[in-house]
Amino acid sequence: MSAKITKIKARQILDSRGNPTVEVTVFSGSHFAVASVPSGASTGSHEAVELRDGGKQWRGLGVAKACRNIEKIIFPLLKNVSVFDQEEIDRLMINKDGTVNKSKLGANSILGVSLAIARLASQLKGQSLYFYLAKIYGFKKLSMPTPLLNVINGGLHADSGTDVQEFFFIPKRGSFSQKIEMGSNAINALKHILASKKLSVGLGDEGGFAPKIYSNEKALRLLTAAVHKSKLQLGKDIALGIDAAASEFYDIDKELYSLNSDKKHYKPASIHQLYASWVKRFGLEIIEDGCSEDDFTGWQNLTRVLGSTVTLVGDDLFVTNPARLQAGIIAGIANSVLIKVNQIGTLSETMAAIKMAKKFNYKIVISHRSGETTDDFIADLAVATAADYIKAGSLARGERLAKYNRLLKIAEELKK
Repeated sequence: MSAKITKIKARQILDSRGNPTVEVTVFSGSHFAVASVPSGASTGSHEAVELRDGGKQWRGLGVAKACRNIEKIIFPLLKNVSVFDQEEIDRLMINKDGTVNKSKLGANSILGVSLAIARLASQLKGQSLYFYLAKIYGFKKLSMPTPLLNVINGGLHADSGTDVQEFFFIPKRGSFSQKIEMGSNAINALKHILASKKLSVGLGDEGGFAPKIYSNEKALRLLTAAVHKSKLQLGKDIALGIDAAASEFYDIDKELYSLNSDKKHYKPASIHQLYASWVKRFGLEIIEDGCSEDDFTGWQNLTRVLGSTVTLVGDDLFVTNPARLQAGIIAGIANSVLIKVNQIGTLSETMAAIKMAKKFNYKIVISHRSGETTDDFIADLAVATAADYIKAGSLARGERLAKYNRLLKIAEELKK
């Protein structure tokens, strides 16, 4: 089947924080598909670069330049190229940009086109997106991921006063829908506990609660209480996890991790002691970004102490970049990788990172961003790659629920 790119349109839309982002429509004759690009708040310094307009409009966050690049530079480059040649399309855009971090055309420009083309190709093949992705990239197994439900937001995602950015429930038993139900019950119990303590049940950027508790350990105690209140067993039905986002509270000059809400400070050589105590006291099963993005010493210690029993996820550490992931594997740090499509900027490079992780038995966590849209591409991506986990926020806010609802539908299709 020949299906050539005949037109690409781009527009500025708003993400879940009310900031501009890019939406792309790719056409092949009368057929078209749309994709939109998320944006992070807690971003690693090694991520691919979003192109923003600067200036006074939209607080400098406009994406008119990115949209122009799509229509004036990327479309002429890709005109009449087959939508089924994903690797070649991504390579052409990467080469045209010519920078190591996609700063010329903008990772948001390139990614929007890359995702929209994959979606259009799947539609033209008459296939579900997850099936199409698995087939063209050679993934043999389709499976449902376990949701990591971010139920207390902190760090840069809310003003709750916690240094740790995310505290999440990990439903452990049953089908995907049963895991979602268990998570929903525990979240409802947490809401009642917060209300009984006269703490806010307002929501942070990713749909979790944002009570002003000013304590990381208090957040973990609240989650533990919610599991018990919902008549679920901690560690058997639901476990706990965190995204420390340690780069945000690491002082490079002082070489010190400062958890101000708990009035605790750690050197890179000892930060693992804090997490080991939380694992022992609260049964943490997942720790994401427990050390800063370039603190290889801290990461090696953390992996040596907890790597055999705890899922240690690299986010800012790896930034979905196959080269950084390879360096981490060689150094023996972490045992899991967070996958965010906009950290690297093309679908092909995302898949390369996933394949490398699988080759070395690193777990896969497909992730949203704090600034999201209702685009549900990552739900299909998680199933296509048989990812271990998906992070799409709490069970609140439409842009988060879009991913979970898509997964519920996919789960039904896979049963058939």
